[in-house]
Amino acid sequence: MSMTPSTMLQLGTPAPDFRLPSTQGQQVSLNDFKQAKGLVVAFICNHCPYVIHIAPRLAELAKEYQQKGIAFVAINSNDTEAYPADNMHNMVLEKQNREYSFPYLLDETQQVAQAYSAACTPDLYLFDRDQKLVYRGQFDSSRPHRISSGNYDSSKNQATGEDLQRALDQLLANQPISVQQLPSMGCNIKWKAGNEPS
Repeated sequence: MSMTPSTMLQLGTPAPDFRLPSTQGQQVSLNDFKQAKGLVVAFICNHCPYVIHIAPRLAELAKEYQQKGIAFVAINSNDTEAYPADNMHNMVLEKQNREYSFPYLLDETQQVAQAYSAACTPDLYLFDRDQKLVYRGQFDSSRPHRISSGNYDSSKNQATGEDLQRALDQLLANQPISVQQLPSMGCNIKWKAGNEPS
């Protein structure tokens, strides 16, 4: 596992378009969220300990803010041949187990991750009602505690989502969102050969 930070896409960037298959057998596109007050795009996967660390709170936060008009969508861009734990079958199980209330999409070509300059899991983006980028970076400052290779503990330093939540509250209140934003940290996206960012 390679510890990788967000690339911090430039604020104000329009949300790159996408149309991807979901765990529910539907094609989901950026246009499906055009009526939302805001849109969170989360690049996640199933097996990354940094995603596993935030997953329970992410599920809660999404349910809370969907009630306020914020849309959420998660995208898995990992190479599922090299990492079968992240394949569509396991994504279906993950969505069920986590009780994700948002669409979970597979970016098999990895073109969407490239368009968003996504680098790690989790990598989070918040767009306003005009689908312009207003926040990108960390969920919060918590990280899972590494016990040994492949073994992590999240019980001592649980995720709160406070950084993303602050940005969501400011967006909904029509307040300026601070540009002092910290990158997310996590596992690198598992790129297929030739797709790695330069």
